Amino acid sequence: MTSVILRAMTQADIPALSQLASDAFIAKFGHLYSAANLAMFLDDVLSPAAIAGDYADPQQIYCLAEADGALMGFAKIGLKPCRADHARGAKAMELKQLYTAAGATGQGIGGQLMDWAMAQFAARGADEVQLSVYAENFGGHRFYERYGFAKVADITFQVGDHIDPEFLFARMLR
Repeated sequence: MTSVILRAMTQADIPALSQLASDAFIAKFGHLYSAANLAMFLDDVLSPAAIAGDYADPQQIYCLAEADGALMGFAKIGLKPCRADHARGAKAMELKQLYTAAGATGQGIGGQLMDWAMAQFAARGADEVQLSVYAENFGGHRFYERYGFAKVADITFQVGDHIDPEFLFARMLR
């Protein structure tokens, strides 16, 4: 396991976080999309401007993972559910993103970020946590299942004009 330090995000981290998120998304999913759809998604969701907007939103909280001064991953939580229509709890929240640097999977970084996220949800009184995961991201399914999450619905995820099959996973906390 890599020696990782978890810390809160600052405004100065936005460019590096954008680069890591874009690189990780492209490495894992880039082959699924046309160049135009991928570029649109990266600009709309993972660009510095998009991340700055999320960072300014008090309903979204970031945690960064660093090793030897390099950004290795991040988690973003939302204090509201991603799919209120499927919420079973009275105070559902969302794991919005959990990314590790391309090539850094399997080093325990995702687990440390997940532990941070679950502690944040508990401290904020969440009774349910939701997340969405690509239907064919089998490694992601196994990772979240180890934390007690299970599929509760079939949903979709849009990248440009491309619609992916996605699963809504959730876990009750109380």
